[in-house]
Amino acid sequence: MLKASILEKLSIGSWIQLGHPAVAEIMASAGFDWLAVDLEHSTITLREAEDLIRVIDLKGVVPLVRLASNNAEQIKRIMDAGAHGVIVPMVKSADEARAAVGAVKYPPQGERSIGLARAQGYGVDFARYFEWQRDQSLVVVQIEHIDAVNNLESILTVPGVDAYIVGPYDLSGSIGLPGEFEAPQFLEAMARIRLVSEKLQVPGGVHIVEPDVQALRQCIAEGNQFIAYGVDTRMLDTSCRQGLQAALGKGSP
Repeated sequence: MLKASILEKLSIGSWIQLGHPAVAEIMASAGFDWLAVDLEHSTITLREAEDLIRVIDLKGVVPLVRLASNNAEQIKRIMDAGAHGVIVPMVKSADEARAAVGAVKYPPQGERSIGLARAQGYGVDFARYFEWQRDQSLVVVQIEHIDAVNNLESILTVPGVDAYIVGPYDLSGSIGLPGEFEAPQFLEAMARIRLVSEKLQVPGGVHIVEPDVQALRQCIAEGNQFIAYGVDTRMLDTSCRQGLQAALGKGSP
């Protein structure tokens, strides 16, 4: 079962911002449990997103999409393209969480309109897909604002919210300390998130934007279950820079 394989154990995925299918194919072959196509901070089009979803899916990895916004029309089209779920940015309230769930699920659980596209086997597989989306489609909320931290219990108890992931840059920015991940206020917010999620037994984690193995190990040790490790662009940049610096004997920039 999809949810059991992703949410009931340690699950590590990554982020795709480059719209070429080869990128998705390479990353899907690397051992990630899931890959998120990023529509919020990239130039990836809906047509390109469908190709990336197809490649990820055919490689046996769970394809997710990080939305540009909590937009029902975009959610409908992404799910019809075959995404197994959505990562919803900047969710600050229970009402916003309910809106996202409603846009992913068909009636009676939600309000998503019914169409026949790739997800439904272009019509042939509709009955199976209808049953699948009810129990197995994923809704992951991004906790990336202090308002979300303050409303976290009500957000995570919305029926249909399966997991959360912290956006550290936006969360730190919302408290006036962008990128200051060691600031006491930021660490306090992170501690509150872990406390509430453990109380409610909702799996979640953090997006480790820079591909830092030690940071990933620490994140796992802290008990996070749903972790995004790196971004394709940062992995490419880091690998290039580290290789050149090592070969030429240069220090870090």
